[in-house]
Amino acid sequence: MKAIVTGHTKGLGAAIASDLLARDIPVLGLARSFSPEMQARCPGLLAQIDIDLADAGALGAWLGGSALRHFMAGDNAILLINNAGMVQPVGSLSDHDPLEVARAVMLNVAAPMMLAAAVVAQSEAAERRIMHVSSGAGRSAYPGWSVYCATKAALDQHARAVALDALAGVRICSLAPGVIDTGMQAEIRATPAARFPLRERFIELQRAGELSPPQQTARALVEYMLAPGYGREPVDDLRSAR
Repeated sequence: MKAIVTGHTKGLGAAIASDLLARDIPVLGLARSFSPEMQARCPGLLAQIDIDLADAGALGAWLGGSALRHFMAGDNAILLINNAGMVQPVGSLSDHDPLEVARAVMLNVAAPMMLAAAVVAQSEAAERRIMHVSSGAGRSAYPGWSVYCATKAALDQHARAVALDALAGVRICSLAPGVIDTGMQAEIRATPAARFPLRERFIELQRAGELSPPQQTARALVEYMLAPGYGREPVDDLRSAR
């Protein structure tokens, strides 16, 4: 078994990659930066690619090469965890930079779909498990988060449709992991209330100690993905699945 993790150097992605490596599962990490500490800890298990997943040309060129196929070769099970994402732009339509909207859609939606298609097309593994790290924001609309909500909803629908295709050996789930104590949460709390009216709700979650540690969430997420029944629900919530 081998795993591909996007955004593996920070927050939940780093915790997911670390959990997989602790299970002796080789990881290919895709992010804009490297993790020297993780590389030093697991030199034989971790491969890292420096790539901006919000750059369609860069990702397309990389997928057109042989690196992904080479990593997956000779293994009977491949995991793809599409974790990388961004919450910006935040605010009403009048606040949105069109180019920033394009980057968010590319990172949050197009990149996961491109990687999912490439994993299925380029791998000869008997089993390919794909996970989109989604959000409750994809299932409930929030003021100021029109782009984030739309992109996460797109992942949910992608998973539902792929599941209906019933491809042999392909299991997929768009999983909402809950509210996690990561840099994204700090970014949300720092957003002016005028642009995100629900900011106080997230500040209160931190005050009340209701943010899950990344390591705890990552462990539950990986166990969910490795379970025999993975993919039975194409859209799920980790909190209700525990």
